[in-house]
Amino acid sequence: MFKEYDIVVVGAGHAGCEAAAAAANLGSRVLLITMDMTKIAQMSCNPAMGGIAKGQIVREIDALGGYSGIVSDRTAIQFRMLNRSKGPAVWSPRTQNDRALFTLEWRRMLENTPNLDFFQDMVKGLMVKNDRICGVKTGMGMEIKCKAVILTNGTFLNGIIHIGEKQFGGGRIGEKAASGITENLMQLGFKGGRMKTGTPPRLDGRSIDYAKMEEQKGDENPGKFSFSNQTNALKEQRSCYITYTNSEVHEILQTGFDKSPMFTGRIQGIGPRYCPSIEDKLNRFADKERHQLFVEPEGWNTVEVYLNGFSTSLPEEVQFEALKRISGLERVKMFRPGYAIEYDYFPPDQLSNTLETRRIENLYFAGQINGTTGYEEAACQGLMAGINAHLKLRNSKPFVLSRSEAYIGVLIDDLITKGTDEPYRMFTSRAEFRILLRQDNCDIRLTPLSYAFGLADKRRYDRVQEKMKGTSEIIEYYKNESIHPDEINALLQSVGSMEIEQKMKAFSILSRPNIGIEEMNSSCEQLARFSSSYDSETLEEAGILMKYEGYIRKEKEIAEKQMRLEGVTLNDLLDYNTIKSLSIEAREKLTRFMPKTLGQASRISGVNPSDIAILMVHIGR
Repeated sequence: MFKEYDIVVVGAGHAGCEAAAAAANLGSRVLLITMDMTKIAQMSCNPAMGGIAKGQIVREIDALGGYSGIVSDRTAIQFRMLNRSKGPAVWSPRTQNDRALFTLEWRRMLENTPNLDFFQDMVKGLMVKNDRICGVKTGMGMEIKCKAVILTNGTFLNGIIHIGEKQFGGGRIGEKAASGITENLMQLGFKGGRMKTGTPPRLDGRSIDYAKMEEQKGDENPGKFSFSNQTNALKEQRSCYITYTNSEVHEILQTGFDKSPMFTGRIQGIGPRYCPSIEDKLNRFADKERHQLFVEPEGWNTVEVYLNGFSTSLPEEVQFEALKRISGLERVKMFRPGYAIEYDYFPPDQLSNTLETRRIENLYFAGQINGTTGYEEAACQGLMAGINAHLKLRNSKPFVLSRSEAYIGVLIDDLITKGTDEPYRMFTSRAEFRILLRQDNCDIRLTPLSYAFGLADKRRYDRVQEKMKGTSEIIEYYKNESIHPDEINALLQSVGSMEIEQKMKAFSILSRPNIGIEEMNSSCEQLARFSSSYDSETLEEAGILMKYEGYIRKEKEIAEKQMRLEGVTLNDLLDYNTIKSLSIEAREKLTRFMPKTLGQASRISGVNPSDIAILMVHIGR
């Protein structure tokens, strides 16, 4: 233990782990404080990483040099690429993970990270002098000095767990809530609120009749998250299963509504719109006769099962009776009931685009404290907070990603310009440049940026350069090489595409619908010979760039226009109330959010194009 640290990270969830690893790997002396060393990076809810848009975030974290992708690969029990039937802009990787191994692997990675110390205790308050962080105070009465603090408290801030009419303090089932920090932040002038999330019951897999359910296998040729060579794709996988609720299940669940904390008003916090509890589903979608449930194994060597889609805070006896009416669960045994949890959060419009608070210097918020939901959203915020805390302490330029550079950029920009009054979840639809922000090119987009300030190592950078070189060579070959009708017409006929009568450039054929680079290489011997020297990742990247060349070019043009506004900075001392030609709402919103750039100002709800034009005149542009 040192007398003083560069950075103290409070909380060892997904955000805290990424924050601590990033800052320590960059060279800061970091202390990670957690209430339970055995729960590092605990998967509090479902044992899975990635999914729609979330998978892109995990790959972006990996491309920047974070650990989430590596840990996910090493502890995966199933891999699936979602949305394969759609365009590559929305392909999203997802792993099912071994919950216990995930925690152990994260701890192993952190324990092997230089410059990183650990301490098991509860942080009760912050030490602040002249509106600047100078340390933290712990439950055991210690005062630990530091230059910056990153708060990643998850659901622990004054957490209350609800099961039917029962309620008790806790940050997770079996773990106590954290107190002191909320009250401290309120005294410092921060505004806070309450949010709610929930989790389903855990089941005994030995009591489940899987024969009555639909099996959901992993991909036949599984991929992985990490772009590095530190992980390998799965050779063996475990299946998940699908079943459904029914009218009898719904009737039983409704008998508990009079004791539901959601409907009786005991829960004040707002829950996640896109991951509702089963009782909320019945209330909001009363016309639906059934709801889909995913039966997910918790690991390689455990019988514990997670029932995805059945999040609930109803009384445990109601949960149990309803479960027994689900196909395949007639003889089910329950390890523990589902529950809801309420916790404190702090609206993220109080942050800058580095996730530093605007009120207290060198204090950063990351994860659910900012009103987000999900491991992936938390992890990327932790990564960015860790990077920026380190860079600021060394008087270096902050690292900020734009909306056209990463989903991470979209997420942070949404939080700080729009705020959130309900748990924020990332979707591909939130990204206006999702053709540019694909899961396959995260390394090309982000690794060179990270390498420039020292987080991504040279091996990663060299791999990206090699991939880009190979991609360019493949595209050049396809644009110049002509294909004879005899070599390709069988493929064209099989997919219902018009056959060719004379030689045609390979690039032109690939541009047709239902034709992929793999199919072309399999059908054409000359293409197969050329492609044999490239790996599948490079071939896929080249194929996407060729097939969607026009769309990619147009989106880049739009992104470049937007970046012109991002290049126009706004003075932090600008008094918007003195600009009387701005609308009243624009003055209020601009004063509240204090945008860093004109582009950021243009995305604030209530700030109209006419207000942006007035601002441009006012600042001489």
